[in-house]
Amino acid sequence: MTDTAVEVPTHGVVISEAAAGKVKSLLEQEGRDDLRLRLAVQPGGCSGLIYQLYFDERMLDGDAVKSFDGVEVVVDKMSVPYLDGASIDFADTIEKQGFTIDNPNASSSCACGDSFS
Repeated sequence: MTDTAVEVPTHGVVISEAAAGKVKSLLEQEGRDDLRLRLAVQPGGCSGLIYQLYFDERMLDGDAVKSFDGVEVVVDKMSVPYLDGASIDFADTIEKQGFTIDNPNASSSCACGDSFS
């Protein structure tokens, strides 16, 4: 018998320290250590594609994974090309609160910031 290590693909998404810290605190509040942060792109929105950012306990075939200080960020294989070089941040100011996604691949986006093409 030989042990063949299955190499898990990686992706080009990065997550800021602020966003990783917020993810960790949310997971601690939930009391879960089996969840990963999943970033995906789906058809929809006013510009053609919309981001989805949520916690997921599943690993799907072809998922790309990268760990940032204990926070695993997962991207499905279809979304990887759309998100290469994208960054996830977390803002907590008077003007804005929540996770933001800065994607250099988006040629245009709408005013809501959730949709792009």
